[in-house]
Amino acid sequence: MSAFALLFVCLGLGTLVARYARPPMGLAQGLNWWVINIALPALVLDVVPQLQFDWQFWFLIVSQYLVFAGAYLLFKTLGARLGWSRGRIGALTLVCGMGNTSFMGYPLLEALRGRDGLALGVVADQLGCFIVLAVGGTLIAALYSGAQAKPRDIARRIALFPPAIALVIAGIAAAFGGVPEMVQQTCQRLGTTMIPLALFSVGLRFRLRLAPGQALPLVLGLGWKMALAPLLVWVLGVSTGIGGQMLAIGVLQAAMAPMVSATILADQHNLDPPLANSVLGVGILLALVTVPLLSWVLPA
Repeated sequence: MSAFALLFVCLGLGTLVARYARPPMGLAQGLNWWVINIALPALVLDVVPQLQFDWQFWFLIVSQYLVFAGAYLLFKTLGARLGWSRGRIGALTLVCGMGNTSFMGYPLLEALRGRDGLALGVVADQLGCFIVLAVGGTLIAALYSGAQAKPRDIARRIALFPPAIALVIAGIAAAFGGVPEMVQQTCQRLGTTMIPLALFSVGLRFRLRLAPGQALPLVLGLGWKMALAPLLVWVLGVSTGIGGQMLAIGVLQAAMAPMVSATILADQHNLDPPLANSVLGVGILLALVTVPLLSWVLPA
């Protein structure tokens, strides 16, 4: 319960500060830098070496690829029939094809499923959603904005991403019995800063505006991201013999609110930024209700 209370407090504080306190320019960017480059790698080094390898990890990873591929096919088809612009199709593919599996996913999973659930969530995020963002997100942004994505740049982005480096180190450490206790304790303390700062940063960026003509694409986008996609992942898991906590985490990560980084990517490439930010804002609010409800009906 305390972790769930922390989620609402930090998210609410960020929203209030952004509206009333006149925070310094670049505060959200600075917090994001700390979260991505320091806190998240530390969390990876803390929890991943303690994981017991399970062949069912494939489900956590593939489910994230499935959500993105389904979004691309769905919105490409709907966009052609409804006469959407390329920018709108690209925006919905990015924002509704990738979930907020770290900034919101980690605190929600810890609150709802404990540290074991959080550890599995890290696997889905780092080996699933991050790869989708780095490769698929970059390609979609380039394709629908007219820019070019060089394979070398994509590979370099993945190889030099601090959490990815931490994941490799954690995997090697796990093979040799884990990281030294002093390193583990240091990483644990640094990792605890991630959840409050990430949620506070999300609150700073929170926007809830709906312009004319956005209602239908918003409903279709969130209908996929928060209903159809997790249902599809659940069907995949059940049909392949996945159950228990593994099934629950895969479905919950698929049901998370749209990804903040994907929304920023849409903004940077001018892919219908107003719609992307509206989908993000509404999605965050919905996820605070739908994800706990979904966790309640999924296996313990």
